[in-house]
Amino acid sequence: MELQWPLIIFTVLLAWSCGVFATQGVLALKGEGKEIQMPALITSVVLLAVSGIAVFFHLQHWERIFNGFGHITSGITQELIVIVVFAVVAVAYFAMLRKSEDGATVPSWLAVAAIVVSVVLAVVSAHSYMMAARPAWDTFAWPLAMLFGGGAAGALTVMAMLSAKGGGSAIGGLLATALTAVSAVAAVALVAVWQFSSGAFEDVGYHFDPTAPTSPLVDIAAETNVLSGDLAPLVWLGIVAVGALAPVVCAVLARKKGGKSWLALGSAGAACAVLGAVCLRVAFYELGLSVFMLY
Repeated sequence: MELQWPLIIFTVLLAWSCGVFATQGVLALKGEGKEIQMPALITSVVLLAVSGIAVFFHLQHWERIFNGFGHITSGITQELIVIVVFAVVAVAYFAMLRKSEDGATVPSWLAVAAIVVSVVLAVVSAHSYMMAARPAWDTFAWPLAMLFGGGAAGALTVMAMLSAKGGGSAIGGLLATALTAVSAVAAVALVAVWQFSSGAFEDVGYHFDPTAPTSPLVDIAAETNVLSGDLAPLVWLGIVAVGALAPVVCAVLARKKGGKSWLALGSAGAACAVLGAVCLRVAFYELGLSVFMLY
């Protein structure tokens, strides 16, 4: 399947936005990270807005997207609903920050709402891509990879912002480290699912084509061989080394050193997490083989 760059950008930035918003919600619950509550909120909203703009470049007739909002089971309908809820929570969050005496405190219920809506939006957006006709996509490892990948990028971003302001957060450092580790596991799990996705296809062998009657079908085993096939460099270097392992190393080192180290290591880790997320989505589309198109 050809790469859909607008959708790649959309899902990467949306997950990153959710990660930032959820992380600041966690810090707000613990009464930490007050220095970056407003900057983090602005960052999250900007990321979500840019992701929304990217979607329109995927559509030749963007006005026709409204025809898809007529059924609740439609993936874009579900995404729209949760995005609207996300926007409402973000506006309420902004209002409470402005209303608070120190300009950096929100009620606990609102912090919880920020965490919940961020998790739901990431999962719902990823779930809309799960299709039985595309075996490599039809796995819950994909929503988990998107959720935790965005969470890792968001947590590292918030910690870097906090360090730039001269602050720190014990819970934030622990969260960033935990999310990068879980994100690495989720990414590797998704790669494993892709490697074995060939089992979802029947081995027909040949099909009748008047111009080439003995021409074989697509070699599914070769197409889904992400560990040593054509996609291997992208998987091993982009997804595993840069996207999965590098953020973990950055988070562990930053937590060990503490202080200003989060600025450099958190920024580097976030950049690696985002780059890895892009590579993950490139492989995702490359492996989007349709059962219908093969038989």
